[in-house]
Amino acid sequence: MKNYWKLIYNGIVPGNPVFVLLLGMCATLGTTSSAMNGLMMGVATAAVLICSNAVISAIKNLVPDKVRIPAYIVVIASFVTALQLVISAYMPALNASLGIFIPLIVVNCILLGRAEAFAGKNPVIDSVCDGLGCGIGFTFALTLLGGVREILGTGKIFGSEIFPEDYGMLIFVLAPGAFLALGYLIAIVNRIRKTSC
Repeated sequence: MKNYWKLIYNGIVPGNPVFVLLLGMCATLGTTSSAMNGLMMGVATAAVLICSNAVISAIKNLVPDKVRIPAYIVVIASFVTALQLVISAYMPALNASLGIFIPLIVVNCILLGRAEAFAGKNPVIDSVCDGLGCGIGFTFALTLLGGVREILGTGKIFGSEIFPEDYGMLIFVLAPGAFLALGYLIAIVNRIRKTSC
């Protein structure tokens, strides 16, 4: 049981996909204009990551080495397509908000990286735990970044007003603000990691 918790913990803190490994930057920078967008994108990516890790781990012995990567991409694309259809049908506002970034989950290097590095070599339960840990870490990072950008840019978080929007800094809602906020958050995380070692 301890091994499962270690796999989950590794994706959240020491191997966080965004703050430590610097993976998935397209979705990270593109969808985090608000905390809610970051949370929803993180949850969507985590769901695909967990499911694709489970399936890839289950079929790893059936897939020839020559077509391993294309087979992994087909598995990931299948889950992303199903997810996009569900979001389009039941959450049209979220679909409009996240737009093209939902289909782009297919090419998110976190998913293919975890499939190649972990799920293709380990049992199903371990792969699910690895996907869960990375998914939680990714969701946390996107929500935190989106929350910081939303507070600094609009004075709100999750729609609740913290201070009047007139005092917000518009740059944090725009693309350059994503780079600035992410850079500062990575610096803070690195500082915390160095002092705790």
